[in-house]
Amino acid sequence: MSLDPAAITRFLSSVHPYDALGEDAIAALLPAFRTQTMAAGQTVYALGQTLEGLYLIHSGEVAVSDQNGVQISILGPRNSFGERGLSRDGIAVTSARTTRDTVLLVLPKSDFLRLVETEAAAAKFFDRSRAAKPKRPDLATSPVETLMARNPLTCPPEATVQQAAQAMQDRHVSSICITEGQALKGIATIRDLSGKVVGGALPYDTPISRVMTADPLSLEASSIGSDVLHMMMERRIGHIPVTSGGKLVGIVTQTDLTRFQAMTSAELVSEIAHADDAHQMAKVTARIPQLLVQLVGGGNRHEVVTRLITDIADTATRRLLALAEAKFGPPPVPYLWLACGSQGRQEQTGVSDQDNCLMIDDAVTEADMPYFADLAKFVCDGLNACGYVYCPGDMMATNPRWCQPVGVWRTYFKGWVAKPSPEAQMLASVMFDLRPIGGTTALFQDLQEETLKLAARNSIFVAHMISNSLKHTPPLGLLRGFATIKSGDHKNTLDMKANGVVPVVDLGRVYALQAQLTAVNTRARLVAAQAAGVLSKSGGQDLLDAYDLIAETRLDHQAAQIKAGNAPNNYLAPSSLSDFERSHLRDAFVVVKSLQSAVGHGKGMLG
Repeated sequence: MSLDPAAITRFLSSVHPYDALGEDAIAALLPAFRTQTMAAGQTVYALGQTLEGLYLIHSGEVAVSDQNGVQISILGPRNSFGERGLSRDGIAVTSARTTRDTVLLVLPKSDFLRLVETEAAAAKFFDRSRAAKPKRPDLATSPVETLMARNPLTCPPEATVQQAAQAMQDRHVSSICITEGQALKGIATIRDLSGKVVGGALPYDTPISRVMTADPLSLEASSIGSDVLHMMMERRIGHIPVTSGGKLVGIVTQTDLTRFQAMTSAELVSEIAHADDAHQMAKVTARIPQLLVQLVGGGNRHEVVTRLITDIADTATRRLLALAEAKFGPPPVPYLWLACGSQGRQEQTGVSDQDNCLMIDDAVTEADMPYFADLAKFVCDGLNACGYVYCPGDMMATNPRWCQPVGVWRTYFKGWVAKPSPEAQMLASVMFDLRPIGGTTALFQDLQEETLKLAARNSIFVAHMISNSLKHTPPLGLLRGFATIKSGDHKNTLDMKANGVVPVVDLGRVYALQAQLTAVNTRARLVAAQAAGVLSKSGGQDLLDAYDLIAETRLDHQAAQIKAGNAPNNYLAPSSLSDFERSHLRDAFVVVKSLQSAVGHGKGMLG
């Protein structure tokens, strides 16, 4: 089958990034494309073969397999492949085979590279790395939606000034928006009430519509912080309603701007470190969602955001330990409180439960153990009050199994390594993420090093760890789509934790075990594994780029939920993403699946 230039032009107009190119650019590309017709079962290219160019499927279906022969993707019309090898040395890093009669458009390598060099849309589409982000949020350039208070106080025009004043007092705010339905009609402030009502001796049953500022100045939700600053300074006002399509969606006040500038993780850490009880701490941790929105909106990388949020949990834990010691007295023997799970890896987001344990000096006696049971309950209860809910699997220091002398812990680890049962694998996976939070760190240091050495030397244990790490798989479906959740409350969504970041977390844990790396943070493990030679330079960079995209997509999703006034979760609807975002996210999942296949076949990392 041969396609004429008009047919190719129509087809390219429906495919990204070609749909973003100008007519002249498309016209220049047309002579370079050649049509290749292939029957079902034919090899397009083999692993290690020099690639002819970029392949774009016009019709049919192509299966892509990794170096172990594991199928990692099924591609259909409008999908392209081969770009990863072309962007490196021109050598195929996968194999491709038709599964149906297929018509391909082939763009030679030189023309593909020229396209990427000359067209920004193509460069952005085919570049799977993550662009550098600014290090800190800036008030002037931050979106208004990250600054505004949602659900502003409102009342109808017929409400009395007394009712409006009472509502403002109850909410502890200095303004009220007057609305009809969702349409903004006016705004009244404390200054209006004091000057016009009290100063003007108006009766308290005066309608608020008589004293409000009608048709007030407002900003669209798409505005940025500098728009707020300039309007406030030019018009000498301190309250600006925010609208979207004529509907009131929020309000920005001078207090909001001050809070935005002041709210940093350091501020929250300081307040928690000096809190008198868990109740005070809970008021501080309740601001973490807004901090997450601010950090994400400011362009911070995911590992920075999660590190700063985890620092708050660490501080809350240490403060609760100090309060516990103040209540129960000094500990009878040294102890160490450790976190595992996302807190242990310094990867907490807007959704976190608690995973922790206690290691106690071997000099402890049976008579001393009630002290540590009381301490554990005090701290875990306090963390729960702060929003770090109890672990559903009871992986907490309140469970006597996880509140033991160091000698018992040593026995645990040796037993898990010697007899890697499914439970032992699960527990070992959790405990390899242990990180000291408060107490005597020396209790853990020797234990960590000797356990890593013991585990790395046991090939059976390593094999079981690898098998365990492959239980969570990226959500890949047929025809370059996603395998979404099929039923329940989260139907048609992707679990960006269990099937997104967890597969990479599991891979990082295996690499750390193989190279006996003491790093606990997933990204730090990947970087260290690359430096240690467990991961190749190019393949390791692929995995880092994939992980960055997956983790940042998860955070962007949570930030969007918080901005919409909802509780954050890990369930992302692919339909909420653009074609560009879906393509990149799926490619990231393909990289992770390829790495899982490589580890599962004992071949390490792709080159």
